[in-house]
Amino acid sequence: MILVRISPRKCSLLMHRAVLRQAHSSVPPQPVPPLGQTLQRYLRALEPLLPADELEHTHRIVQKFGCSGSLGEKLQRELIKRAKHSHNWISDWWVQWAYLECRQPLAVHSNPAISLPKRDFTDWRGQLVFASKLIAGVLDFKAEVDSGKLVVEYMRGQPLCMELFPQLFSSCRIPGPKHDHVVHYGRPRRGPAHITVVRNYQFFQLDVYNSDGTPLTESQIHAQLLRIRSQSWKTDKEPMGILTSEHRHTWGQAYTRLLGDKINKESVRLIEKSIFTLCLDSPVMRISDEKYSSRMAAQILHGGGTYSNSGNRWFDKTLQFVVGEDGSWGLLYEHATAEGPPIATLLDHVLKYCKKPDRVRAPLIPLPMPKKLYFYINSEIKWDLEMAKQNLDILINDLDINCFNFQRFGKEFAKQLKLSPNSFIQLAIQLAYYRVHNEVCAACDIASLRMFRGGRTDYIRSPTNQMLSFIQAFDDDAVSREAKVQLLREAVDAYSTLTEQSLMGQGIDRHLLGLKLQAIEEGLSVPRIFMDTAYGLATHWKLRTGQVPTITDSVMCFGPLVPDGYAVCYNPQQDHVHFSITAFNCCEETNAEKLALTLERSLWDLQELFQPSV
Repeated sequence: MILVRISPRKCSLLMHRAVLRQAHSSVPPQPVPPLGQTLQRYLRALEPLLPADELEHTHRIVQKFGCSGSLGEKLQRELIKRAKHSHNWISDWWVQWAYLECRQPLAVHSNPAISLPKRDFTDWRGQLVFASKLIAGVLDFKAEVDSGKLVVEYMRGQPLCMELFPQLFSSCRIPGPKHDHVVHYGRPRRGPAHITVVRNYQFFQLDVYNSDGTPLTESQIHAQLLRIRSQSWKTDKEPMGILTSEHRHTWGQAYTRLLGDKINKESVRLIEKSIFTLCLDSPVMRISDEKYSSRMAAQILHGGGTYSNSGNRWFDKTLQFVVGEDGSWGLLYEHATAEGPPIATLLDHVLKYCKKPDRVRAPLIPLPMPKKLYFYINSEIKWDLEMAKQNLDILINDLDINCFNFQRFGKEFAKQLKLSPNSFIQLAIQLAYYRVHNEVCAACDIASLRMFRGGRTDYIRSPTNQMLSFIQAFDDDAVSREAKVQLLREAVDAYSTLTEQSLMGQGIDRHLLGLKLQAIEEGLSVPRIFMDTAYGLATHWKLRTGQVPTITDSVMCFGPLVPDGYAVCYNPQQDHVHFSITAFNCCEETNAEKLALTLERSLWDLQELFQPSV
């Protein structure tokens, strides 16, 4: 009998593949919704947004697209065929269209940031101790993923697709002139064994596994971080990471120039292959407690600018953990590879791990010095850097961020009224927008499609007709309180129904996109339904919203989808709700602070509607 010794890492990876196959087989394929159903719901979604004459014009276009023997029917048949012969009929298209072909900078426009509760340290010593614990916690989570021990998640009694979890590690987005692509180096055999650590704009390769495949202990990691600190004093180093914040076409060209040098290519490849990135940020200017959460969200999102910590980022990297000297910390993730729910699962695991004491004794093995990554900067790259600095600072100065903690009530209040907390908050957001702008607008919330194999997301649209009826009646003194309560319940129920439809793969937006992309793939002209001004209005998302699915007091933050829009993120806890609102200063019509104050007032007023004596 021949015995073959398999290392712990290789053994866990083999188990991981087997468990994933078993989990995937129990998740059904994503359905293609019926064409007639989608077109009918699309017209209904337009009703609150369009005047009657424009709606009638669009109705005729939609009817022609969906009638018997029409182009719509032909495209629908092709989508159904595609669904039978592909892992997921829309996810690859969606990632390509929404992320990889988008040319806007990843900073602010695409990468979401999550700012977590401040830790109890205020200097570099505490920073490095916590960072060591954080790294160990992430590696512990990765071990669960690799070994197949990560518990399959369920929603409404149904198993969820777990495919995204392995993709989180050792992956990176690569810029291109016309579109980007994602590389994933987490191979079953001999995957990367290092992370990237960035401090004072200087990048380091830190091996986090011993030669036998076991992860470094916290004390070993801490010793290595101390070495990195001793090699990364503040100097006149160029902030190479800022290149990744550029417009994607510009960064794609600069990337080609940068990799023309052998030293640069080696350094960039090591960053791209690393399991994740840790950003050790310098302290930032102290501000009032009232504005602290907004400042911290901004720090995680973009680093604060070229004179602050933006040079400590590599925005293409899937996972970037940020730890500041003042106790602030958070996570920035790249959206083409990662979605909110898997990130929330990772963070919950790390937070639980951080509460455990470190009982593992460090082995007495000398560790190699962390490898400093060097860059050769010629005149062309220097020019690329200067332009990237200017453009990032312009973008950061244009972004208005307002975070606040609404403390009068949380999700328990809505539950006591037998209302969906998410639908209730969405109604409040639309009411606040209406009070500021005297109109409703196209708004999107995110529904996870992980109930299906390879599923990503779809949109939950608002406003509904019921929502508009309530909003118009709410500030009308002629309408009784009882009538307003009834209208609110109808609005919340209608939104909850839309949510249910999207979660079950019956949303309209991914289906409409699939029909459009199917026509393009066949070399056909873009169908008239998608050239109609109504479709442009319906997909001009002035309100980009998102709920943070975590059990902690975290704040999610990202930029608006359109120049004249807002992004509103919220994290409902039992007795309070965290909000972050962003807008662009270049738009005179939008104002994040004004919307924040109006949203706070609107939530108060909704509470008063049910509890007049409060």
